[in-house]
Amino acid sequence: MNSYQFAAIDIGSNAVRLLVSNVFEHGSNITFKKQSLVRVPLRLGADAFIHKHLPENKEEEFVHAMHAFSHLLKVYKPQKMRALATSAFREAENGLAIVDRVFAETGIKIEIISGKEEAEVVYANGLRENMDADKSYLYMDVGGGSTELTLFNNHEAIAARSFNVGSIRLLMNTVPDETWDEMKAWVKDLAMQVNGEISMIGSGGNINKYCKLLMKDYGEALNYNEIYNLYKRLKDLDTDQRIQTLYLNPDRADVIVPAGKIFTSVMRWSGAKTAYVPKIGVSDGVIKMLYEQHKIENALI
Repeated sequence: MNSYQFAAIDIGSNAVRLLVSNVFEHGSNITFKKQSLVRVPLRLGADAFIHKHLPENKEEEFVHAMHAFSHLLKVYKPQKMRALATSAFREAENGLAIVDRVFAETGIKIEIISGKEEAEVVYANGLRENMDADKSYLYMDVGGGSTELTLFNNHEAIAARSFNVGSIRLLMNTVPDETWDEMKAWVKDLAMQVNGEISMIGSGGNINKYCKLLMKDYGEALNYNEIYNLYKRLKDLDTDQRIQTLYLNPDRADVIVPAGKIFTSVMRWSGAKTAYVPKIGVSDGVIKMLYEQHKIENALI
């Protein structure tokens, strides 16, 4: 049996995560096993989306987190590591300067990726395995700063868009009506071009939490009414009530409602009656990409 270890840092608008995973090869069978996951709720998007700048206190918190991650990486010693920053860093004018500082102080090289690249990373996490070849799927990843939408047919991506519509942006009322209307028009136009029904595949921390609250297993079908009714229930509770009665973390309790608005709206516009929530995300996609890259490099030796 061969074993490898890889690490991924996902710098999102709501939280920063370090995932360390082991990969085991048993002949042709490959198993990915999470070794450690550390999540720090920094909410970088709160400043980036309004001020287009990360203030000094937020920069210091982020750099401290990167130092902590660098120490953990020295202990785990993964064979490969990749750090990706998404929407908040795309908009922060001092994002590149902070990236340079982190590299100088910790040796961690951060890549600021586009919305399209973000979707491709998640797709690398075996999204194809959750699709029937003869069906159409609209993959939707709702983050704090953006929503990535990709239409798949016969296992091929035939249309994709990234919209600056995210849970934190909605929470802070920074999504212009024209941006919301643009996403609505794009989804409706897409649905008209598809023969047959579209199913949704959702990813992101919020839809994962909806899945848990509905007591569904990952990959089990959720119907639109289930998601919408839970969204309405959550909307009727204030943030403190969501924390106290549903045991949500504070940084999840406020954004879960705007995220629900995005999910239910896109499902309604597309006509999707069901949604599937495989446990996939940026960090998991990075791990699989690192493993594939490692295998290619070793095959060339």
